[in-house]
Amino acid sequence: MYQELRLHGHLDATIEYYASVASCDLRQNYFYEQDGDILRFFSPGNELILGDNRVEHRGNGGTFCEYMFGVEQPLSDMAKAEVRNRLVLYGATYQDDHELVFTDRTDGSIGLDQVFLDGHAICNYFFFLTGSVSGRRSQQQRDIVRLLGKQLKRSDHVGPGDDTGLVSELVGLLGHRSALYLVKLVHKPHKAYAELFTRLYFASKSIGDADFDQLQVLAEDLGIDRYQQERIRIDVMYRHPDNRRIVDEYKNILIDCNRRGRIGTADNARLTRLKTLSVRNKIPSALFFTLDEMLRDDRMQHEVDKEDYLTETRQILEGILLQDADIDAGITNEDMLRLLEAKKQASENRDHAFEQMLLETGKVCDERIRDGADIALLENFSRIITYFDRYDSVSAHINRLAFMEGMRLSEETIRSLLGNRTAFEQLEAGLFDRLFFSGILANDYLGRYGRQKVTLLSKGLAAIADGSLTIRQLLDQEEEVSREEGLWQALFKDVKERFRNLYSRANTRAEQEELRLELGRDLNARGLWEGEIPKRLFRDVLLTIKKEAIYLHSLLPEILENRDVALREDFIANSGLDRFHIEELERGYCEQNDIPVEQIERLRKEAPGGASS
Repeated sequence: MYQELRLHGHLDATIEYYASVASCDLRQNYFYEQDGDILRFFSPGNELILGDNRVEHRGNGGTFCEYMFGVEQPLSDMAKAEVRNRLVLYGATYQDDHELVFTDRTDGSIGLDQVFLDGHAICNYFFFLTGSVSGRRSQQQRDIVRLLGKQLKRSDHVGPGDDTGLVSELVGLLGHRSALYLVKLVHKPHKAYAELFTRLYFASKSIGDADFDQLQVLAEDLGIDRYQQERIRIDVMYRHPDNRRIVDEYKNILIDCNRRGRIGTADNARLTRLKTLSVRNKIPSALFFTLDEMLRDDRMQHEVDKEDYLTETRQILEGILLQDADIDAGITNEDMLRLLEAKKQASENRDHAFEQMLLETGKVCDERIRDGADIALLENFSRIITYFDRYDSVSAHINRLAFMEGMRLSEETIRSLLGNRTAFEQLEAGLFDRLFFSGILANDYLGRYGRQKVTLLSKGLAAIADGSLTIRQLLDQEEEVSREEGLWQALFKDVKERFRNLYSRANTRAEQEELRLELGRDLNARGLWEGEIPKRLFRDVLLTIKKEAIYLHSLLPEILENRDVALREDFIANSGLDRFHIEELERGYCEQNDIPVEQIERLRKEAPGGASS
């Protein structure tokens, strides 16, 4: 049993505080004093002072908070799934060899704004102890790490701000006459912004224009700067369960590569596959970019040779910076073609060195224009950026169409794609298809309906350009495929659910026909379809379910037992099922039968091309 005293209040309109002292033998019931706007918490040898928009601390202890997604943290922490929290001990520093060194210099102060910038944007804890630690300050800090360090790094009570649960687990680790002093600071505007963003984003995994305007109004009213808004948004998006699984897997691959000092071809295939899944699942690319920035070291060896296209890009970009009046530094069509091919390769390799090169060139251009350089310098660089913006826009539209179920094109999108197609075709005939369609149609993870929609778009844009098709006709064709895709998914889900929970009566043609008509009436009543279900589509759904059963009950156990890569690849090639579909079946089978997922991962790595989830 332990006793606890708790104090709650508000420093001002921005900061809320919760202070606690807890002990199994609580003899001191006076642990704070207030003098105007200054609030002081104290124990023998320790004090924490809040006031003048600062935190002053003397004695032992430190601060901790939950890690926000994307903040800098030791690789050892990132690699351990159980480590959730950031812990900073006063007077402790890391040496070059990553050894933690404790000093007696534990007194200090920090601005409250910096607390919520260095730590968590919403909630941060400060603490100190009496009783269980003694001696020099450095020794006290060592003892605190020994007593509480592991639990503070791993506690799942820190993120939700569960002070009762946190105090309970920490006091149990201390001596009978020890006391724990805990002060939690909450940034109220940041908390309100995070709560609104969470509610809006979790509703549909997206933020519409009206939602964004609502967030902007709140941020302006509460005075939240753009950087903190971005930190909060990225952290909330990461914590969506559908996002977290894929992002964590991407992170773990990068951590493994970082430790080995190289990215193998199989690793690259796995990373590419996860990025493909991210588009399908509407996961923001900012989450992956953040991990790339943190974990992709320029010194890491990459088995995909990227030196040639980076060298060529640098040569072209440096060429436009030549200031000699006798040298023609203009960007030719040939230069632009080489740059676009390089951008395509950089995008496929997730090579941020390419984007960094552009940023550096843009900065030099701005500086030279400011110093009086010829305006032609800016015009040349702007031409490059315009084409790259066109590339990013087209690539985003086509990727969403290919991998996002239910994605619909608008007339405005088609017109934008047509305009961009014209610009690329003016550089070289056939460039548009080469940049945007050839690669995606060769993607192993492109599903059947995604392939149909992308193929329709490729042919449709060309037909509109030569006058043999209208925008309306292309939209109608795409809509027809999307409606069939939606019906197929609804049928597939309903048929599997009936087989699983009710009964199986699709053995004879008569039973199949009865089931088809019954499902049609059900989907009509739910407003998901009008009229009868096409027989062709219904038979395809039944056949897919049968193929699933054959793979799960006959082939997959044999594949896993014998590590038969050839049998697996033969089924993928001849079954007509999407690779993504099959890998999801494999994942579910392994989870259901307590089979380590590494077994199937090894088979995927051994497959031609090293494709892996």
